[in-house]
Amino acid sequence: MHKYFLAGCMSVLSLTHLAIAVAETDDEIADAAPKAAFMVPLAERSLLTDVVAIPTAGFAAVGERGHILLSADGRQWQQAQVPVQALLTSVYFVDADYGWAVGHDATILHTQDGGKSWQIQQFLPQLDKPLMDVYFFDRQRGMAIGAYGMFYTTQDGGDSWHKAFYLALASEEDQEFLAELAETDPEGYLLERESVLPHFNRLMVQGDEILMVGEAGFVAVSQDGGENWQRLENFYNGSLFDVHRTKQGSLLVAGLRGNVFRSTDDGESWQDISLPQSATLNSIFEDEQGQLFLTGNAGTLLLSSDDGQTFRDLSQTDGRAILNGLPLAGQLVLVTETGVRLTSISKSE
Repeated sequence: MHKYFLAGCMSVLSLTHLAIAVAETDDEIADAAPKAAFMVPLAERSLLTDVVAIPTAGFAAVGERGHILLSADGRQWQQAQVPVQALLTSVYFVDADYGWAVGHDATILHTQDGGKSWQIQQFLPQLDKPLMDVYFFDRQRGMAIGAYGMFYTTQDGGDSWHKAFYLALASEEDQEFLAELAETDPEGYLLERESVLPHFNRLMVQGDEILMVGEAGFVAVSQDGGENWQRLENFYNGSLFDVHRTKQGSLLVAGLRGNVFRSTDDGESWQDISLPQSATLNSIFEDEQGQLFLTGNAGTLLLSSDDGQTFRDLSQTDGRAILNGLPLAGQLVLVTETGVRLTSISKSE
């Protein structure tokens, strides 16, 4: 039923971040019902978009056609039963049992058994919008963000999700416009506020601090667990796909065409970091030793040992897009457009 429009040349990033699913008719969208993901051989070789550690219990990865994979050791993977075929973009576990995954069709899935089985908490194909990231503070309080400023919150573990709108996330110009519209045309205000926010791509949470990045250089911060937000001054016009605070306290953001920016003053100012590659970057992660990794399209894999000031090239020769990763005992578990890959850092140097 769905078709995907890829912006520019074909890339996995286009599929996961910029593709907009459209149904052939409005009636088909309205009548669409979720269909269970097919259990397929070699699912670990399919497009995968995110991978996380499950506390004390192993690893989980998500990707195309509703695929969710589980592993105890990061090497052997098994496909889980999933009730949707939507492209999944992010997964998060708050403990060994409770986890959530989000994706296209504003899908939100939940597990209470460490990922062995999943239930639908939200599935809205009529919205025609993908969710891009999910985070939970505990088993009850969570949030999910996505394209076109989608922002959902829950206080009951996802039994109910509520659409949130934060005026501070709009540009100053749009804030002024909406404030005036709210007084003169309340119905128009409700319609217009749906169109003024950028795509939200990624969350980073440390305690009560939340940073969020998105399209057109969007960066916002909350210091109180998402109750209030401040939009930082624009320093870049392209889309940002990840944000990370390093063990030394610096901030890094990364996005289109190999653009990486570093801040040592909590986002007051940013330094443009020179890289040996110019491919679009998808994720930032760090190991226990403080080594920083950037992953991206065209097999891009970059390593920094100086808190993000410089990076050296460990890119993969096959040129396959790397969507995310995590460290594992001197190796990296990478999720790519052709599945899971376990890479030795020493061999890549």
